[in-house]
Amino acid sequence: MTALELDLETAGVAQVQEAMTTGATTSVSLIAAYLARIDALDRRGPAVHAIRCLAPDAHEQADRLDGERAQGRIRGPLHGVPVLVKDNIDVAGLPTTAGTLALEHSIADRDAGLVVRLREAGLVILGKTNLTEMANFMAEQMPSGYSSLGGQVLNPYDASLTPCGSSSGSGAAAALGLATLTVGTETDGSILCPSDAQSLVGLKPGLGVVSGEGILPIATSQDCAGPMCRTVADAAELLAGLTGTESPELPRGALGGVRLAVPPPAEDLDAADRELFDAALSVMRELGAQTVDVPPLPETDESPVLHHEFARDLDAYLARLPAGRPIATMAELVAWNDAHADAALKYGQAHLLTALAVDHVADDTAYRANRARDLAVAGVHGIDATLAAANAAAVVTPGPGSAGFAARAGYPSLTVPAGYRRSGRRPFGVAFLGPARSEELLLALGYDYEQAAQARRPVSAVNPSLLR
Repeated sequence: MTALELDLETAGVAQVQEAMTTGATTSVSLIAAYLARIDALDRRGPAVHAIRCLAPDAHEQADRLDGERAQGRIRGPLHGVPVLVKDNIDVAGLPTTAGTLALEHSIADRDAGLVVRLREAGLVILGKTNLTEMANFMAEQMPSGYSSLGGQVLNPYDASLTPCGSSSGSGAAAALGLATLTVGTETDGSILCPSDAQSLVGLKPGLGVVSGEGILPIATSQDCAGPMCRTVADAAELLAGLTGTESPELPRGALGGVRLAVPPPAEDLDAADRELFDAALSVMRELGAQTVDVPPLPETDESPVLHHEFARDLDAYLARLPAGRPIATMAELVAWNDAHADAALKYGQAHLLTALAVDHVADDTAYRANRARDLAVAGVHGIDATLAAANAAAVVTPGPGSAGFAARAGYPSLTVPAGYRRSGRRPFGVAFLGPARSEELLLALGYDYEQAAQARRPVSAVNPSLLR
């Protein structure tokens, strides 16, 4: 099976690796095939604007890894596999822009910690994905997927729908098969929401599980990078690559005998989505899971914490960049945007202005209290207390609406495709939330559900007119 014979829209790590192992294709051939697909679907054709920039040395990376393979040196299951990373993650020699014009020529001189891990695992960095500008923490009314530099990311399942969250480009790239794997980041919902909206498996790891070094931040107390893939198996493999660990086991039967806490769905949940959620719970019960109704998880307002950390953490990130960087502080970024408002400020910069106005000394006590509250309410008195009271292994919710609880607690969360609305075929996912360091458990539960439900369909089957 050559690279051209692989169905790149759906091919995962196992299929790509088998083709390279048998000699049917090479990493170099895969890169060429994905680049042709990017040109056809992202640059021309439907022009979904998922890709922000491509790595000029992708062929060289692939050629080196093919050479290692020829010598019998295989780094692991990800050897020679192409990956795209979100454009708020540093890749040496490439710009890290977060979609903002002011940083168009801000070139990183070293890889982010997670990119170092990916290279060690043998992945080829194919390029960077577009995103909602400043990871969706720039303006109040900015549409998901929009950036002044990268344009508007389209949702390939329905161009009239939001691609959702700031990792919208990673989502569209994964949905269309513009690389085997993609990486997104999340502060609150930006992995789970685009994964739900674009029929993907999205995993937000717990805080600190994946290195945050070299990621242009919103708030380091919540920022996480994680996999956005077409299958749970691929998400598990990519998580292993991001963390430098062994691939977790994904046995069938993980849902057998497990108790799952189910809070009441939001009152405004669409009736079609409620039908899909009920069907997903039925599949889990057929697999032996017991669902337990529990009260709603408690809410807090995280915005004071995010605004307090934003300028502080962005300034620290910018300080690590090489001399000659175009912007050195958030204050300079705000001033640059004001000076180029016609091009840079279609939706304003309200979040930047709020963050810049924070007095980090005078507001320190309130910040610490707010952060302690968020941790306690979302974690100890939220997810942990709910699981303990229900004697449950995980919380299950419809879609990405539960993302904030795991984000504030620093706990992992996973979304898995669960079907499409009958009218319009809008994608729908089901989310699993667990306690600290439960990534492997969530992947196992998600895998068992995914294999039984077989709910995901590729873009070409759900929205064929996009590709016609």
